[in-house]
Amino acid sequence: MKPEIPAGGQRRVALASRLASLLVGWSIRRPRLVLALALLAGLGACWVVATRFALNTDVVALFPDDLPWRQTEEAMDRAFPQRSNLIAVVLDGATPDVADRAAAALAGALQAQPTLFHAVTRPDADPFFRRTALLFQDEAELRATTERIIAAQPLLGTLAADPSLRGVARTLDLLGEGLQRGEGDAGLLRPALGALATTAEGAAAGRFAPLDWSRLFTGQPPDPLALRRFVLVQPVPDYGALAPVAAATAAVRAEAARLGLTPENGVRVRLTGDLVMGDEEFSTVFGGAITENILSFTAVAFLLWLGLRSGRLIFPILGTLVLGLPITAAFGLLVVGPFNPLSIAFAVLFIGFGVDFGIQFAVSLREQRYELADRPLPEALVAAGHQAGEAIALAAMALGCGFLAFLPTDYRGVSELGLIAAAGMLVAVVLSLTALPAWLTFTRPRPEREPVGYAALAPLDRFLARHARAVAAILLLLALGCGASLAWLRFDTNPLDLRDPHTEAVSTFRELMRNRDTTPNTIDVLAPGLPAAEVLARRLAALPEVAGTVTLASFVPEGQEAKLALIQDAADLLGVTLEPGETAPPPDDATVAAALARAAQTLRATRGLLAAEATRLAAALQALADGPPAGRERLRAALVPGLETTLEGLRLALGARRVTPETLPETLVRDWIAPDGQARIEIRPQDLSDDYAVMARFARAVQAVAPAASGPAISIQASAHTIETAFLQAGLIATGATVLLLLLALRSLRLALLALAPLTLAGLLTLATCVAIGQPLNLANIIALPLLFAQGVAFKIYYVVTWQHGERSLLASPLTRAVLYSALTNGTAFGSLAVSAHPGTASMGLLLMLSLLFALAAVMLTLPALLPLFAPGRPAPAEGRE
Repeated sequence: MKPEIPAGGQRRVALASRLASLLVGWSIRRPRLVLALALLAGLGACWVVATRFALNTDVVALFPDDLPWRQTEEAMDRAFPQRSNLIAVVLDGATPDVADRAAAALAGALQAQPTLFHAVTRPDADPFFRRTALLFQDEAELRATTERIIAAQPLLGTLAADPSLRGVARTLDLLGEGLQRGEGDAGLLRPALGALATTAEGAAAGRFAPLDWSRLFTGQPPDPLALRRFVLVQPVPDYGALAPVAAATAAVRAEAARLGLTPENGVRVRLTGDLVMGDEEFSTVFGGAITENILSFTAVAFLLWLGLRSGRLIFPILGTLVLGLPITAAFGLLVVGPFNPLSIAFAVLFIGFGVDFGIQFAVSLREQRYELADRPLPEALVAAGHQAGEAIALAAMALGCGFLAFLPTDYRGVSELGLIAAAGMLVAVVLSLTALPAWLTFTRPRPEREPVGYAALAPLDRFLARHARAVAAILLLLALGCGASLAWLRFDTNPLDLRDPHTEAVSTFRELMRNRDTTPNTIDVLAPGLPAAEVLARRLAALPEVAGTVTLASFVPEGQEAKLALIQDAADLLGVTLEPGETAPPPDDATVAAALARAAQTLRATRGLLAAEATRLAAALQALADGPPAGRERLRAALVPGLETTLEGLRLALGARRVTPETLPETLVRDWIAPDGQARIEIRPQDLSDDYAVMARFARAVQAVAPAASGPAISIQASAHTIETAFLQAGLIATGATVLLLLLALRSLRLALLALAPLTLAGLLTLATCVAIGQPLNLANIIALPLLFAQGVAFKIYYVVTWQHGERSLLASPLTRAVLYSALTNGTAFGSLAVSAHPGTASMGLLLMLSLLFALAAVMLTLPALLPLFAPGRPAPAEGRE
């Protein structure tokens, strides 16, 4: 069957048009065979996807191992493997001893699950830290602390001899007698009585309100960090799952619940770290991916209805999409391997871009069904393939150039996405020119009764052509203005800004960042040994961007002679008090109730400055003495374990000995000295914000002294540079390849440049709008720029090819309907991302919608003016009719 080229003047028959018409003609002659083969390919692809589907959610794998910053990271991981891939379990307790007991219980439970955890450690649990706690105070602070402990000797003696609720009651009885005699410092005793009353009242009311004994003895409020403990777990990740450490985090939460580590019991448990934040991020992204794809597919179907108004056209187009998705996915799995967090986005790209070819063919068919209304459907199908084939082929090749341009870059995430998406474009073109026309032979779209184009836009066509110079000047000024605004365009490389700030892991991470002792944004450096590390640490500490450095030597306290003397004096006075020959046996409930009643009676008799506090405490104690045993048990749980921990801590602290590098515990040494002797230096930032510029200055300052440094501040900057370079390289490659493609296809440098001019304007408008609305480019939405290039080139190609073939009323032509609804379907498909709960995905959806809007506006308002101005000639004579 030979297609007859419809009205519009003699047209040069391009090779792509011939091939397209041949494919369509072959397909409609054997529609059952073509559809059977397509269905067989789809079923085979579904089998491949079902049996081989795999994900690699390891974000580190998105970058090659031979990058310098990756090599320094790996060197640090090899030296200290116990510090990599950690989940930080943060436990905040109502008191230090509550936090300590909670961390110990949770760590013990997790250590019993070796299949889920490589290691479970408590960096602050070694007795060394309790034994040397007083040595790390400055001398004046230590003197005040020991004086307060010595002043509490009478109370300590009673409590140490009977560390039970009975002993506490006896101590309060003695305290009440002293108050009756006018003894005791009201300024010191008032907060102590108030704290005890709060605990007793809580127990009487059924609440758990533990007492902070350390504060009671020292008079000092605890540092916030004293209420916090860390359990560091090294999970066994499953990078083939959407959430690689989901099993580990679920186990942590389950054990915390089983152990009663809840706010009601005075403990708050939170998880954070890169692995947990990654899990939360993937769960947010992929948790909504199915919904977003369904919404995208539904919206595309609705817009297809608006544009084509025929289920006989719409269902075959949607059918080709349904067939193409698994075929493209199977290609990715067989050729590339497991999908990564970026390459999995091929599905949205396929829906967005793949439907474009079907729309172009369908609109062309509608035009042919109008112009060849008296001719059979097969002839119209071939003519539609002939008419749309060249533009579809060029658009597909331009899209392929845009996607394949990422292949040579160092950002593996988008290079794999580019290869899969390029293959998807080929699949979409083949299906649009084979399965789609074969399907249409069965649905048999009806002839059109009215022209397909928008005749009402013809005056706008003529207006733009008549005022081409003015329009060109306005567009140039607009482009220059947008270009000038780019000086204020921000590029946010902080991965935290791409994550939901309200999730537990991210909010906890940011909270830790605000404290210099817990900030994760530190930098590590390896030195040949501890002496070299100390020298380098002093040089680094002198930098204005550095708050301080830590090495193994930092755990040897300064000024030990004077401090040890003060501690020894206190130990000599309190030794017998804290180490009684024997302790009283545990009391029964009746004995405890009687002791509480006696203490209440004594405290009620108090007169003077502390009468109100003593009376309040007496009332609570009496209520507990008269109440059921459960209340007394709650009081015991709130007082006795903390008392035992505090007494043991005092014994350890007062037994402090000189600390030298040789006496440091082995577990601590291993965290700072590698088996090969290399010593680690930790550098802490002066500025605790996560601002890009601040982190960059910190990283540059440290690297100027220690080039082989590694850490989040450096990896964030380096990975961002890798990504920026990848997109710049891909942009240059894609532009060059597209210009060459257009030159070969259009055989005109002028037409090739005209095809790219509106695209440049659309890009500038998109970026200027980002500046205006305060939307920075980031590591997620930057992918919108090559997609803008790809889709924008496709739109321009359609119009330039139509112009070259003799059409002079571009906006009124059927092509405008195809381009308009293609842009709307693409914008809707990508716009579904804008409602994502994931900030990075939402910003990408927003940028994609803006870019498509401006690409559509640019092509419809610039080419009708620029083409008559710069390419006014008639099309070349036709090579003949077939």
